[in-house]
Amino acid sequence: MQITTRPASIKTKLFPILTITALLFAAWALPVYGQSANLTMGNPSQAKADTSQKDNFLMDKDFFALSYNTSKGTPNWVSWRLAKTDLGTAPRFQFHPDEDLPTGFNQITPRDYTGGGFDRGHMCPHSDRGASDDMSDATFVMSNMIPQSPNVNQKAWAQLEAYCRDLVEKENKTLYIIDGPAGQGGTGRNGKKQTVGTAHTVVVPAKCWKVIMVVDAGHGKDVSKVNDNTRLIAVIMPNDMSVGEEWAGFRVSVKDVETLTGYKFFDKVSAAVIEPLKEVVDDEPITHATPIHQDRKS
Repeated sequence: MQITTRPASIKTKLFPILTITALLFAAWALPVYGQSANLTMGNPSQAKADTSQKDNFLMDKDFFALSYNTSKGTPNWVSWRLAKTDLGTAPRFQFHPDEDLPTGFNQITPRDYTGGGFDRGHMCPHSDRGASDDMSDATFVMSNMIPQSPNVNQKAWAQLEAYCRDLVEKENKTLYIIDGPAGQGGTGRNGKKQTVGTAHTVVVPAKCWKVIMVVDAGHGKDVSKVNDNTRLIAVIMPNDMSVGEEWAGFRVSVKDVETLTGYKFFDKVSAAVIEPLKEVVDDEPITHATPIHQDRKS
């Protein structure tokens, strides 16, 4: 007996292809994190995930990377890529200890900042990871914090963060940002202090710094987009109550930040291209800052 089979419909034949195509497109559209994104332009201190390097311990997290310094109880630096897909309106969350730190490391808790007169200052800000609750929550880990003078955290530093998001959202840019503390001894609400914390010691920095690379968003490897006209922004701010709303006056060259910190920034880019750019102090006109009414302390 001959059995005839019904030819598969075009829809049936195409369904697996369409499904695979849709999945591939969805994967392409999602932001990529981890080392492939947040350390794209380099590892400033050549940190490693080696527990013997307690003062330069690499933590490549889902949404940012950092070098942790257990002696100071703060990051040496935090690095992340900022793209339009990162932005959103996710709320703030509770500060919490970093459970990813190895046993024996200085485990800072939110309480260690209580009464010290300094804000728990985000290095990677939660608004740079506002696309989802998980992303925002991840930034409230204490290894992403430094004791920041309220006037720095809530004024000029916040203004620069907002300016960076405007570049991404309004000018279609992708940013590579690295920031951190330098030195010891800052001035907060309760005067000058070298450290805060009772159960755990947290070093109060004397200065806060940030370097930013601005590239065009869109297809292509971002490292290959860097050229002689690429904009680099760098600032060094005193960690004290003298700082106002304006951040532009704190601009320096990336080379100045390298001299301050001893780090080497953007070393994945050809030296012939990046080194001359590091000598330039950004001078793009910046509009007058409007105070940001937001409680950034809790």
